Amino acid sequence: MLGNALIGLREGLEAGLVVSILVAFLVRTDRRSELPKVWLGVGIAIVISAGVTIALALAQQQLTFEAQETFGGILSIVAVGFVTWMIFWMRRAARSISAELRGRLEGALAMGPAAVVVMAALAVGREGLETALFFFTAARAAGETAQPLIGFSLGIAAAILLAYLIYRGAISLNLGRFFTVTGVLLIFVAAGILAYGMHDLQEAGIVPGLTTLAFDVSAVIPPDSWHGTLLKGIFNFSPQTTVAEAIVWVAYVAVVLPLFLRPQRTRAATPTT
Repeated sequence: MLGNALIGLREGLEAGLVVSILVAFLVRTDRRSELPKVWLGVGIAIVISAGVTIALALAQQQLTFEAQETFGGILSIVAVGFVTWMIFWMRRAARSISAELRGRLEGALAMGPAAVVVMAALAVGREGLETALFFFTAARAAGETAQPLIGFSLGIAAAILLAYLIYRGAISLNLGRFFTVTGVLLIFVAAGILAYGMHDLQEAGIVPGLTTLAFDVSAVIPPDSWHGTLLKGIFNFSPQTTVAEAIVWVAYVAVVLPLFLRPQRTRAATPTT
């Protein structure tokens, strides 16, 4: 539940900031008449993202057990790839995203109403599709309960509130630090989903070693205990972890986390003569 709340908060705030930048630009340039087109684009993006999530769930139900495990395993790997790209992209683009979005919106306004709708839909839709895929795989890993949806909804609600308060100037949020902290947490969430995807592929018989365990701490951390549920909900931790799951988890964190935390290079100024 907490892992899904983190996904909803992080992804929701990214989308909310995109919307607030577009709305603020139109308000400050006295072009409020264009706001309905932006909101239409946002609505289209939300509908498409929700539709993708529903389509994935319906498609999975039509498959055999082995096909479901294969489908889930592949989607988990794809989702981790998307979220990893998103984490690094936001870290790099956080400072320039406002100017970039304003420039793209200015160009869309010059092209006509349809271009404004499409631009808003694409700007928000990218975040929405990433969220849909990542939420689907995280919810699947959490099991057949309502907790992932509850956690995700709470995260989205908090993100909307934060985005609105930032837009109104009621609060000041250090976005660089926010995206760094949530990025680190999402790396561990993604590692858990990647390990779960590996388990799915083992269940499907594609990857061997389903019964070869790296460790079994179910006697110390029972899956139905409060701490077992907490670790499962946040990091998708399994008390019975196979060797293959442990390898991909450790390899992902060992590579991605140091790359994410390394200092960003600043371009040196060109000397003048």
